[in-house]
Amino acid sequence: MKNLQLFDTLMSDSSVRALSETLQVTLRESLVLNSVREIESITEAIRRQVREVLRRRGALIAVSGGIDSTVCAALCTHALGPDNVFTIALPERDSSSESSSLARKLADSLGVRHEVYNIEPVLRGAGCYEHQRDAIKKIFPEFTDEWKYKVVLPSILEENRLNVSRITVLKPNGESVTERLPVASYLQLIAATNFKQRTRTMMAYYDADRLNYAVCGTPNRLEYDQGFFVKQGDGAADFKPIAHLYKTQVFQLAEALGVPEEIRKRTPTTDTFSLPQTQEEFYFSLPYQLMDLCLYAHNHGISAAETAKEVGLTEPQVQRVFKDIEAKRRATLPLHLPPMLAREVREIKKLIDETNKG
Repeated sequence: MKNLQLFDTLMSDSSVRALSETLQVTLRESLVLNSVREIESITEAIRRQVREVLRRRGALIAVSGGIDSTVCAALCTHALGPDNVFTIALPERDSSSESSSLARKLADSLGVRHEVYNIEPVLRGAGCYEHQRDAIKKIFPEFTDEWKYKVVLPSILEENRLNVSRITVLKPNGESVTERLPVASYLQLIAATNFKQRTRTMMAYYDADRLNYAVCGTPNRLEYDQGFFVKQGDGAADFKPIAHLYKTQVFQLAEALGVPEEIRKRTPTTDTFSLPQTQEEFYFSLPYQLMDLCLYAHNHGISAAETAKEVGLTEPQVQRVFKDIEAKRRATLPLHLPPMLAREVREIKKLIDETNKG
């Protein structure tokens, strides 16, 4: 019960600070960056990749007002200069108005060009909202577009947890109801929702091609490792400068880069469904502060028992986190795979290998 209460209160800054003070230094210090050195290393990589490997004039970043796209935009500006960076915001009917507002503030603070494209008409034409509605009506036949909804997973800290997605709806009368999502409804709902990410990528590549720019991908290590992206959607990009960084490290870079405090203090969200939703609710089932520590520990062979002592969880809870990390890696491996060929085209592979070595 104590740890479940801890999970419920973790999202407040004061609670996170209180937890941090109880942790031993080993894992925490392992995630502390030399921010100046890291910024220089990443910006050097961006310059080489964009100008020498990709042979593009600049970088385009789709920004959401979240910490990851913000840091990527700041790094690209630092590497290429504001005249060679273009940011775009791509809201639709379920997007938070705060996202577009923060995206504009970011562009103004960086001094880069910025455009806003409302993708709702494209999504309507593709049937996105209709397919979503049909999937939800299989659980709630009376569902209409006036209802709000989100998809959630139970906390991984729960001992008898079933790793099954559920849907929470908010009716116009204020009543909130949560039901288990059958597999067919879940797959249809997510497939329809993926239109959003793939439409955003399509729009990003239009401007990138028009400007002769490279598209910057924005996943952090937690998202990249655990497959929290849409293939050929937000998973599609020409370069991904922060995919090696844990999310807590991204926040460290944000502070060093002078990212507006309003963005740094914003709770990470999916900004995908009509009800507000954190990434933990939808996918990770644990706050990123703990996920980063557990992922680092698992990656470096630190036992569940030792990790539990440092992060304030029980050993069985950490074991469940470790198992979930491996399960997500296996389940999402196809998202990382390039198109498979029946036979290798040796000349192209050789050229790619030579480029990667450079």
